[in-house]
Amino acid sequence: MHADKELDARGLNCPLPILKAKKALADMHSGQTLKVISTDAGSVRDFQAFAKQTGNVLVDQQTVGEDHITLLKRR
Repeated sequence: MHADKELDARGLNCPLPILKAKKALADMHSGQTLKVISTDAGSVRDFQAFAKQTGNVLVDQQTVGEDHITLLKRR
C-alpha cells in the first residue's frame, strides 16, 4: 500500500487513532493518502464510520498480526 503519509497509532485506544488521523488529514492535500497503523481492534469499525461521516475515502483495510492497517484518501 503506497501512502503519502504514515501514522503509527499502535498502542493507542479509541478515540485517539481517529483523532490523530483527522489531524494528519487536515494537513494533507485533496487526493493524498494516509496510512494508519493501529493495534486497537475497534479502530477497524471506527475508520469505516469516520470515512462515511467525513467524506474521505476508505481505500483499504487489512489486519496483519496485531496491526490493523487503514488506508484513507483525503477528500
